[in-house]
Amino acid sequence: MARIAKGDDEAFRLLIERHKLAVFGTAFKMLQDRFLAEEITQKVFLRVYWAAKRYRPTAKFRTWLFTILRRLVLNEFRRRPSAEVLILTGDDPGAGSSQTTARSPAEMLLDKERIDLVERAIASLPPKQRLAVLLKGYEDLSYEEIGRVLGLSLSATRALLFRARESLRKSLPFLLGER
Repeated sequence: MARIAKGDDEAFRLLIERHKLAVFGTAFKMLQDRFLAEEITQKVFLRVYWAAKRYRPTAKFRTWLFTILRRLVLNEFRRRPSAEVLILTGDDPGAGSSQTTARSPAEMLLDKERIDLVERAIASLPPKQRLAVLLKGYEDLSYEEIGRVLGLSLSATRALLFRARESLRKSLPFLLGER
């Protein structure tokens, strides 16, 4: 950020390359609109660029970055309150797995259906709970970092994630083997 504040465009390019997938992925999971997520991602990095001279590293950079993202996404929800939000990550359940066993088409279809159910359950959460779950589950932020992003105390963040997990547990009993 110090280099960007001095006008180093290469430093800004590197910063974007390092963080754009996480910002875009989170925006897309929240908004379920590729073009809107791209627009929000661009706005995030424009705000980073404009704030470079004022930036003070009082917290982790990613925390500050996701705080900017949170504000822009919540502004979009306020602007379009009737927008239905679904999460579609396109994750392949077998990708990155160290297992080399072949899976049948039926198993792959069942995995996809389970992923779709989980994504819909997450999408049904209120925006703050949804963002907290995404930041914890996909971005692996700590409770403290999530609290800073959402503007909540540590205990409020823990409570928010607890309520989100309870809602998910009730809507996804198959994850726990319940019926």
